[in-house]
Amino acid sequence: MRSRMIPILLGAALVGGCATTTEPVGYTPSSAPAALDNCGTQLSVPKPPSRVVTMNQAATEVMLALGLQERMIGTAHLDDAILPEYAAAYAAIPVLAAAYPAKDALTKADPDFVYASSAAAFAPDAAGERDELDALGVGSYLSPAGCAPVQPAAKPAVDDVFAEITEIGAIFGVPERAAALVADHRARIAAAAASVTQTEDERLLWWDAGTDTPTVGACCGTPALIMAAIGAPNASAAVPGASAETTWPAVVAADPTVIVLVDSAGSPAAAKKAYLAATPALKNLTAVQHERFVDLPYSETTAGVRTVLGIERLAAGLTALGVGVSS
Repeated sequence: MRSRMIPILLGAALVGGCATTTEPVGYTPSSAPAALDNCGTQLSVPKPPSRVVTMNQAATEVMLALGLQERMIGTAHLDDAILPEYAAAYAAIPVLAAAYPAKDALTKADPDFVYASSAAAFAPDAAGERDELDALGVGSYLSPAGCAPVQPAAKPAVDDVFAEITEIGAIFGVPERAAALVADHRARIAAAAASVTQTEDERLLWWDAGTDTPTVGACCGTPALIMAAIGAPNASAAVPGASAETTWPAVVAADPTVIVLVDSAGSPAAAKKAYLAATPALKNLTAVQHERFVDLPYSETTAGVRTVLGIERLAAGLTALGVGVSS
């Protein structure tokens, strides 16, 4: 992977706009390292960006959680309704596209920085590749959880999510806000983990989508991170990747005792339950026989400020099922 140095030039315009470089009250100069490695791209961040477009819900909500809405001149690609505590701030930010904006829409917005959670945001038919943005004077940041296939990632942990929040806080000159948010989430995750104790008999299947060929939470992605945070064993831990395809015979062989059903518009949890109950090869699984399911909204299964919500919801769901309840 070729590293690129992308200097973030505040006020740099795609089409000669007039972005301001005035720092608002409460900001400090960027405290990011002189050269920050982000998915193989070296970022140079001398000043906090002032005209930011966010791609993907997780990136948008990290910015809002850090109180950076006045720096956001556009956003795109939600998976779910914005969290209620950020709804008012979000409503004031232009939505450039329901999915990813075309290059001309991004150009018209005149950003100096693009922050995305998925590498797909930087595809040629979306915002464009990061080196192309660099050539236009536009900095960029990609969530480390979204690096692959841009850059293979090691097995992630909760600290990787916190590292992203910390880096964004540093880039935008609000390190204290990032530290406070991380401290709050760390305490909440510790409480969730303490609410359940895991037994060796439990086997969790994380089912993202797919019926002919199921996509599951594999060894090395955010689903694995969420399960690991509360000590829940992943029945698909041997499957490489983040969310990856497996086979139903492999699921039958694992015989999960709990199935985590990711609930999304394209693959609702209710439809998954109906499929399991109606499929002869699957209806006798231990989890199906005893209706041991935990539903998680898709938006809580991505790395960002909702990661803590996914961990808390999984812990509460396991507790409700009587799985490893602490004394």
